[in-house]
Amino acid sequence: MILTGLLLGAALGYVLQRSRFCVTGAFRDLYMARSSRYFVPFLLAIAIQAIGVAALTGIGVIAPEPASFAPLAVVGGGFLFGIGIVMAGGCATGTYYRAGEGLLGSWVALIFYALFAAVMKYGPLAGFNDAARARTVGDTTIQETLGVSVWVPVVVFSAIVAVLVVRQIRINARHRTAKLPARRTGLGRYLADVVWNPWAGGVLLGLIAIIAWPLSTAAGRNGGLGITTPSAKIVTFLTTGDVTLVDWSVMLVLGILVGSFIAAKASGEFRWRVPDASTMLRSGGGGVAMGIGASLAGGCTIGNSLVETSLFSYQGWVSFLAIMLGTWGAAWIFLVRPQKAAAASRPAPVLTPAA
Repeated sequence: MILTGLLLGAALGYVLQRSRFCVTGAFRDLYMARSSRYFVPFLLAIAIQAIGVAALTGIGVIAPEPASFAPLAVVGGGFLFGIGIVMAGGCATGTYYRAGEGLLGSWVALIFYALFAAVMKYGPLAGFNDAARARTVGDTTIQETLGVSVWVPVVVFSAIVAVLVVRQIRINARHRTAKLPARRTGLGRYLADVVWNPWAGGVLLGLIAIIAWPLSTAAGRNGGLGITTPSAKIVTFLTTGDVTLVDWSVMLVLGILVGSFIAAKASGEFRWRVPDASTMLRSGGGGVAMGIGASLAGGCTIGNSLVETSLFSYQGWVSFLAIMLGTWGAAWIFLVRPQKAAAASRPAPVLTPAA
């Protein structure tokens, strides 16, 4: 049954590569460009999953267990993770699918991300990580605090997202861009030539997130999509040979690499790309921050910002905000400030008197 993880991961990798869907870009663009072009589709993915998970739970197919809430670890870890994904040039899933495209900088970020997630979860810093995550508060979910059914936050959130979707569609209609001609016709055109719009990415991400729950449950793992823990398990397996670590979630993340590689090859976008030394160093540092931050926060932009938010857990939503703030802070340090410095250093134009 764990092979279903590989198949679903391949589908996820294919969708991410063709839609260019990355939460880092969604958060960054919201700050730098005041654009919600990817942010609202990401909220739509959360809403779709929330409805699906609540329905599957109601009929007894799955039994989700929201994460306990450790405020200091979640806020600090989420903020650090947000900084890391800007340095690395992509969130956890974004790093995986870009590695599948042949970006060596993403491979560096991915290796350090998985390595330091393993250090935090199974290695010398496991004690520190466990102690930080043990400082929890009472309630774990919004519905638990309010004493209501999970359907209450699901309906309210879905209604808010529906309003934002309508608004975003109207904005997109006013800013249509020209599309390049496709090389193929028919189904191949849509599968390989045309870059899928963010709505396709958001809807498919939400549906894949729903499917992950029963498939993972059938394989003996109670959970949905996850990236950080399985990445740490891969490193630990490679160093210890413990085959019990190779579960459904490990197959999922390996599948992302496979799916994105297939999509990149089919579209002609795969090629090995070697960044300069400074970019490689920053990618490695970003990977370190991602691994440590995601371990402390209990998840990444998938495990927390997509999955735990759909359960309306405090860990999910607080981490969501902390990651976003970390992304904005890093965007200012690494992107906005250098741009302003470069603009300030340019000589002023010389004005010549009119003849």
